[in-house]
Amino acid sequence: MTTTTTTETPETSTSASVPTGNLEITVSRAELLRELTAAQSVVERKTTIPILSNFLFETTTEGEGGGRLTISATDLDQSLRTSCPAKVKKAGACTIPARKLFDYIKLLPEGEISIKLMDNHWVQIRAGRSNTKMVGMARANFPQIPEFPVTGAYKVSVASLKNMISKTIFAISNEESRYTLNGALLVLKAESMAMVATDGHRLAHVEKHGEVLEGISGEKKTLIPRKALAELSSLLGSSDAETLDFADDESTLFFRVGGRVLTSRKLTGQFPNYEAVLPRDNNKFVIVRSEDLMACIQRVAQFADERSGAIKIRLEQNELKLSSSSTDSGESEDSIETPYNYDALVVGFNSQYLIDFLKAIGNTGEVRLEFKDAQSAGQMRPEDGNEDVKYRYILMPMRI
Repeated sequence: MTTTTTTETPETSTSASVPTGNLEITVSRAELLRELTAAQSVVERKTTIPILSNFLFETTTEGEGGGRLTISATDLDQSLRTSCPAKVKKAGACTIPARKLFDYIKLLPEGEISIKLMDNHWVQIRAGRSNTKMVGMARANFPQIPEFPVTGAYKVSVASLKNMISKTIFAISNEESRYTLNGALLVLKAESMAMVATDGHRLAHVEKHGEVLEGISGEKKTLIPRKALAELSSLLGSSDAETLDFADDESTLFFRVGGRVLTSRKLTGQFPNYEAVLPRDNNKFVIVRSEDLMACIQRVAQFADERSGAIKIRLEQNELKLSSSSTDSGESEDSIETPYNYDALVVGFNSQYLIDFLKAIGNTGEVRLEFKDAQSAGQMRPEDGNEDVKYRYILMPMRI
């Protein structure tokens, strides 16, 4: 039984005849470290399956002395595959403990590093006068990583997607039991893209018009898990690519950013009908500077009930008042002068939810708060006049 698995060729090999023999390569420390940095965050820290704590190293050769080292990491829910140039003396594959290797390579001086697979899955790493051997595991034990689909990928703007993730990720539910709320919904159309996230108490919705997405008729909705969004966000942040390729099959999402491919298991289930909760008739509104509002909320929140974080917003003639009180810490009130000519209104909100939104818009410019009454959801949005990007944040009120 074992003979069939130990002799299988690496999935990334360009040639079916490449052996999984005693890998021997030389690689630049700077390039190796850059790719290990990208891949190490996917590696499972506390795992009961030891192979998941390892990187998979595989080689592909490109003529005499040239070639690439492909590095894979997975925690079974998601995986990352990346690569860097390498001088390949012997083609092959091996696995190396990820955390130990990453920490060690960081401590080495700049220059060339040679990596060689020894007997019993030990791996020798030499750099300058340093000579280290690490205990690896059999390559055959490493889970197979899904391949990026050959057809059906969409090109998506890196800048737009990165912005959307930062505007919604904080509103994703942390409750494992609310499975379909553990991700954000990406909605792609031929000329726009949108992302929405909710935890049942609040909802963040951002839409970007003027995007040209080829190959989409109607709309394509995809639920992306929070963990994949966080990983994708850091990949996009460290890439200078302008677009990424996005594809999916029945069970897996694929994101290709430059030379790196992130895969994630899909979230199944139905995302709630969010359009039904978007406020239609919030006709009382007030506009304030984000910076002033943030400072006020932070001061008043110091004296809010620790468990609920609730603060009270009171709107009356040309004034927005914020207040809080708790039996433990005392009470606080603050106010901002601003035009307001509707009926007086008192409504309670979770202060942290308000702060999350203000941080997401960068705490600059002005923000518009829209209300219907004390029992209905409030809506916040930046008052920046950006016609292409529409961002809104809906908050359920609290009883105070």
